[in-house]
Amino acid sequence: MSTAGTGPTGRPTDGPTGGPEPETLPFFGTTWLGHDGGYGLRRVGAALGSLAAAVAACFVLDFAYEGLAIAGVGGFVDVLLVVMFAVCSVLAFRQTWAGFSRRPADPDRDASLRSLKMIGFVGSLLAYFLRSFTEAPGEGLRRREYETAVTEYERRRSARTGNPAARGTTKGRRPKRR
Repeated sequence: MSTAGTGPTGRPTDGPTGGPEPETLPFFGTTWLGHDGGYGLRRVGAALGSLAAAVAACFVLDFAYEGLAIAGVGGFVDVLLVVMFAVCSVLAFRQTWAGFSRRPADPDRDASLRSLKMIGFVGSLLAYFLRSFTEAPGEGLRRREYETAVTEYERRRSARTGNPAARGTTKGRRPKRR
């Protein structure tokens, strides 16, 4: 298939062929639609890549924590730092996981949580890793939107078939003058 045509909301729009085009997924393109083009290998790669990134991120956070311990900032700051990263990771996991199955109801709220998701990036990486076991992350949402768009397109298209000039006169219309 050709590249996806998406509107400002990210939902499928009418493509160059006249029908809706599927939205692409990062790392998957439109292979999620037919599970072709190395889809299985891409899912395994996405899962392993996100897990490796989460492990590497934990090492970086440990390195930062050791730097604070060497600086001797105190026990309260150490506990505060650990709690902050834990809470932000849990919230980022929850937001990322929910984003795989539905569009945000309030885009402004979602944008305001972007910094929280950046702090809790380990949670987002783990959500990506776990979701890769069942589907490409976000595939279910895009599939539902695409199938709805195709159904609506077919319904609209079937309602417009035929030549309107060939139809007989309808009630309330004047006959053509000759």
